[in-house]
Amino acid sequence: MQTLVTVLVLAPMVGALIAGLFGRRIGNIASQGVTTGLLFLSCALSWYVFGAHTWGGASDFTVKLLDFINIGTFQSAWSIRIDALSATMLIVVTSVSSLVHLYSWGYMAEDPSRPRFFAYLSLFTFAMLMLVTAADFMQLFFGWEGVGLASYLLIGFWFNKASANNASIKAFVVNRVGDFGFALGIMTVYWMFGTVNFAELFPMIEAKAGTTWMFLGYSFSAIDLACFLLFIGAMGKSAQFFLHTWLPDAMEGPTPVSALIHAATMVTAGVYMVCLLSHMFEYAPVAKMIVAYVGAITAIFAASIGFTQNDIKRVIAFSTCSQLGYMFFAAGIGAYQAAMFHLFTHAFFKALLFLGAGSVIHGMHHEQDMRKMGGLYKYMPITYAVMTIGTIAITGLGIPGTQIGFAGFFSKDAIIESAWAMSETPQGMFAFIMGLSAALLTSFYSWRLAFMTFHGKKQWEHAHDDHHAHAETHGHDDHADDHGHGHHAHTPHESPLIMLVPLLALAVGAVAAGFIFAPYFVGDHAHDFWGHAIFTAPTNHVMHDAHHVETWVKFAPLVVTMLGLVLAWFFYLKRPDLPKKMAANEGPLYTFLYNKWFFDEIYQATLVKGSRALGNVFWKIGDVKLIDGLGPNGAAWSALKAAKNLVKTQTGYVYHYAFVMFLGVAGLLTWVVFWLAA
Repeated sequence: MQTLVTVLVLAPMVGALIAGLFGRRIGNIASQGVTTGLLFLSCALSWYVFGAHTWGGASDFTVKLLDFINIGTFQSAWSIRIDALSATMLIVVTSVSSLVHLYSWGYMAEDPSRPRFFAYLSLFTFAMLMLVTAADFMQLFFGWEGVGLASYLLIGFWFNKASANNASIKAFVVNRVGDFGFALGIMTVYWMFGTVNFAELFPMIEAKAGTTWMFLGYSFSAIDLACFLLFIGAMGKSAQFFLHTWLPDAMEGPTPVSALIHAATMVTAGVYMVCLLSHMFEYAPVAKMIVAYVGAITAIFAASIGFTQNDIKRVIAFSTCSQLGYMFFAAGIGAYQAAMFHLFTHAFFKALLFLGAGSVIHGMHHEQDMRKMGGLYKYMPITYAVMTIGTIAITGLGIPGTQIGFAGFFSKDAIIESAWAMSETPQGMFAFIMGLSAALLTSFYSWRLAFMTFHGKKQWEHAHDDHHAHAETHGHDDHADDHGHGHHAHTPHESPLIMLVPLLALAVGAVAAGFIFAPYFVGDHAHDFWGHAIFTAPTNHVMHDAHHVETWVKFAPLVVTMLGLVLAWFFYLKRPDLPKKMAANEGPLYTFLYNKWFFDEIYQATLVKGSRALGNVFWKIGDVKLIDGLGPNGAAWSALKAAKNLVKTQTGYVYHYAFVMFLGVAGLLTWVVFWLAA
């Protein structure tokens, strides 16, 4: 088993090195084949390891690969930790990544830089696997920064586009803000416990839970401080409220990147980290409360923006923010098992929705505006079918009290019921209300996407006619857009089989992942399944109480979900003129939501301009006037000028030197005469 998990984790890195270093020599097909083949190998081994833990009764273990840092008491090693948490993340990461690799064979078929693209995908997967199997904070941090690097490379993959470069830089900078807090959190943990190794750390937490930290005369709970700082890192990586602005812009990368990094794997790293550190968060009530509030706010905030966006990928991006909010507030109220369950199911249906959107974009000749789509179900029947499955899964349709429902039904309802179980606390009641409200909005914007894209009038015909007339009037070619792709000049078409196979596989997960795995994640077998991987304090009964909530609580998510479906049907199929009128009126609420609560504008006006102004002060005053003025342009310039003038006295003529010597002797004699006279 230890050899298998070593191969499992290292195989994507081997593929990344082969495609990255030798891609030009071996060619596109070989690069794709090597990276994809090794990913499917990792995927198969991941499912074997997960099965051994779930049904085979295998025990937890850690494989030490090599030493990393050995400085005094600071000890860190490259290791592979296998328990229920890491085994779950292994199948999430490798399953989605392998299908994205396969899907990219079709989606990126015309791109000349395929070896580089597949090398980046495999590099990301390797970094993510290192993150989820980390046995200490240093390896966790390595994987954390590794996926950040891969994200930067993949978002800016089309580096000839200014928007892609800007988006990659934005993602990198915003994540550095979160990572600063994450690094401080790791330092705080080492200061408290003298170790960064999880196996050594967790048993010591209860004994040191009362440790305080004095600052400016005030006493702070050290473990609350550590958990809060670590959560700041999770806010950046998982695009939570205040640090969410990078995720929608990350859609500038190729669609497979969106499915892999910004829906199913990287952005869930923060949720995984909080659940992994449940031993710490259980003794950090203030930090847990902050996690719950931030997650609940993010869930409703992102959902409110989702139903005003028109770019099909941006709608799904804000949906990701919202669903991550669900996971965080579940962890914040102590329902770590429900948070991980939603992470698990979300990976399948969100990757399905993103790749389905990519299929639509491919079939629409690179059009992403849903207002220029419509009526596509006849032209893209398989894509329509799987996108409908993904929509049903994310909205959480199912019949409470039964095993009838798609994946999102089991996991999201478990979270909402857990929130109600904690409703005696302010954060629990707040999370319940926000969770129900976000479920309503999720249903509305998800069905809005489905109806605008696949039903209604064929807006692409009108767009083509208008574009063609404009081109004839102005003498333009209407058969190519800025990227050289056909633009509304052809009838929409279904995607090739190589893209449809991953969609069908993910659709199976979106249907079945809920009822198959619910007993193990949040049901009767949950305690045996999670073992020691997730810790709940003796006072934490939230998962037990969630199974005994009132009947109306169980049916409330279904009611709001159906209400969202009916509203979307009314506005986008029955009366499609109403949303257009509302958008045209540009009312204050619509403008506020359409502009994403003006976070980008506020950050631009304050942080960006403020940082630029501060930089100009240091540059123009500190550097140019002070340092350069006193240094290169001051003393150094004066010395150079004096040296140049002194050089002119060195003529090389003997009589010049004799004259100077004569003046010197005369001056010396004059001084001697005056000295003797005195």
